[in-house]
Amino acid sequence: MAVTQDLVPAVVSGVGGLATALAGAPWWTTVLCLGLTLIVTSLQLVFPQESRDRLAWWKDRREYLQGRRAARRRRDP
Repeated sequence: MAVTQDLVPAVVSGVGGLATALAGAPWWTTVLCLGLTLIVTSLQLVFPQESRDRLAWWKDRREYLQGRRAARRRRDP
């Protein structure tokens, strides 16, 4: 079994340091940094993390895109 690193606890614990570093910063900077943190953690939760699952996801994605291209070629003369 492969050991995978989980980004979520690291990012969540880093938010406290981020908030301390941004104390006194403009509100939009704080919102932007926290939004980017949320996006990074969400990507890890959405995409599969195990190698077999990740490989299957990319194969399915490639088949889907090839199907779309083939449909577009049939539709456009």
